[in-house]
Parts: sequence; C-alpha cells; structure tokens
Amino acid sequence: MISPGVAQGHSSFTVIATGLDNPRGLAFAPNGALYVAEAGRGGAGPCFPGPEGGDTCFGASGAITKIWKHRQSRVITGLPSLAAPDGADAVGPSDVSFRKGSDRVYFTVGLGADPALRAQLPPLGQQASGWLLRGSHHGSWRQVADIAAYEAVANPDGGLPDSNPNSVLAVRNGWVVADAGGNSLLRVSAHGKITTLAVFPDVLVDAPPFLGLPPGTQIPMQAVPTSVTLGPDGAYYVGQLTGFPFPPGAAKVYRVVPGQAPTVYAEGFTNIIDIGFDHRGRLFVLEIAHNGLLSGDPTGALIRVKSGGGQRIVASAGLTNPGGLAIRHGFAFVSNCGTCAGTGEVVRIPLH
Repeated sequence: MISPGVAQGHSSFTVIATGLDNPRGLAFAPNGALYVAEAGRGGAGPCFPGPEGGDTCFGASGAITKIWKHRQSRVITGLPSLAAPDGADAVGPSDVSFRKGSDRVYFTVGLGADPALRAQLPPLGQQASGWLLRGSHHGSWRQVADIAAYEAVANPDGGLPDSNPNSVLAVRNGWVVADAGGNSLLRVSAHGKITTLAVFPDVLVDAPPFLGLPPGTQIPMQAVPTSVTLGPDGAYYVGQLTGFPFPPGAAKVYRVVPGQAPTVYAEGFTNIIDIGFDHRGRLFVLEIAHNGLLSGDPTGALIRVKSGGGQRIVASAGLTNPGGLAIRHGFAFVSNCGTCAGTGEVVRIPLH
C-alpha cells in the first residue's frame, strides 16, 4: 500500500511510488492506471566492460510496474537488465506506451551496444534486449520488432552500429521508436516491419579542455534521441540527450513530419531524457542533468517551453537524474532517481 505523501523538503512534490529499480519511461493506460518501466538492477552476470568503465552485469531484474489507486505492483517481471555491480545506471526496460482505447502495454528494452554483442548475452537477453515487446494481462510478453537487428542491417545514421531503443509511442497501425544508440526515429508497422522516419546526424562541438586537445579543436557529438511524443499538430516531436561531451545548452527538440527532414522546434536544453505536451498544447521538457552529465551534479529539471521559445523551470530541486515524464490532468508525473537501484520513485508535480 502506497500512501501519497510530500517528498521531503519539496512541498510541491507528491510521491506516489517508491522502491523502484532505475525507473524510466511512464505512460497512462486508458483506465487511468500509470505504468512505469523499471530498467532493473542487473544481476549475477555474465559481466562485461561497461561503456563508462567498470563492469556491467546481466540479470533478469527488469520489470513493468503498475500504479493504481494508491497501490503499486510489478505486473511484468523477469525482464533483461544490465547494470553496474551496485545495480545503478541500468539498461533494461526503458519506456511504455498504450494505444487509445486499449489496455495492452507495449514497451522497449534497451541494449546500449553493438547489436552483434547481443549474442554474448544469455537467451533472455538475446530474445528481449534491443526489442519492442508487448505485454499480456498474465504477466508474460511477446516480441513485436527487433530494433537492434534493424540497426545492424540498415544502420540509418551510417556510424558504428549501436542500438538502444529508448522511447516508444503507440500510434494507429503501429509504433514509433526512438533508437538513442542508432540516432534514428523508426516506424514499426502493425506486422513488425521497421522503416526509418528520421535520422539525427552528428554535429561538431568544442572539445572539452580536459581532453588536452589544441584550443579551438572540435569533435563530433552524436544526437542520441531519447524521447518521442505526438504533438497537437499531428507531428512527432523528439528530444535529444546529446552524446559526449554533453555540452550544457546543446540539446534540442526536433519536429518530425514523415517524408521531411527534421526541423528544430526548441533549443537551449541540457541532456533531455523525455518530453510531453499538456492538454493546452504546452511543451514540457525533462532534463536528466540540468548542469550537464559531466558536471557531477545529478540535479535534473522539468522545464516548460514558453511561446516564442523561452523557458520556465517548473521543478528542479529534488529531481535526481529523472528518467521519464507523463502528463495528465494538470500534473506532471516524473520517475525520479532514474539511475538508482531500490530508491527510485514516481513523483507528481502540479503544472501551472
């Protein structure tokens, strides 16, 4: 039983779920239940060298959690998870989505690696990591589309193969998936066929001083699209985390119309992890690290984009590496401590 309460020291936050493992994307089912993807806490292994150094170990600790009438329960468990030995910074279930009028949950499971490396994972990882999946009412799941395999064959951005399906949006006759590793926005048909909707290319940015490169040197920065939502105009909107060196202010929100090149809708953000529109058509942006991923400061921020492109911080203090955003009835629901094992939570924040 979860009793709504106010997060310590932050009167505008109401905690509605606790004890989560690396909570990420959120979505409401048609009946009003809130679902959250838990990336898990890894497990006993096998272990591999992690992308940021140290080991990352595999386990079946990923889950999909349902929050309904002040109760929370893991409705799908035993999903793949890769995490540090302490369970932090997991890669696993990353987002959830529902079609209008259906309570069937669809979710992505991340990979964060060259798709060829998936063969080194246990059978569970080979069958679910890097996939778009469909959950059942009985807690089981089935495959819908192999996002990582598409990256291995099509490689839309032309870079080194890398797939990390992050955000999923259920749409009429299919789904739209943001592959953060592949720097692409993909369309999945009702029959599981994958096509490319948009590609987000590298851009050159100033090299950080600690690299010791000559002054003025620029290095390529990947786009890393982490989120996709449907705008009030019927276009897709995509938020980008950005890749190394994660410069503050470099993240953008793109507007994507199928058949056309992406255009910049809003900019000046830092490390976007999710985006969403409210019923008034206002765009909200969630930053996983307001001062940048290299700052050492885990404080995130929820930002409202004003007409004309200005920004207003709705909430920041108390948001620790947030991992996902859903908006409903004048409130933002945020998965807080999205890189934490066992101490992740979901908070409700009023929007004004």
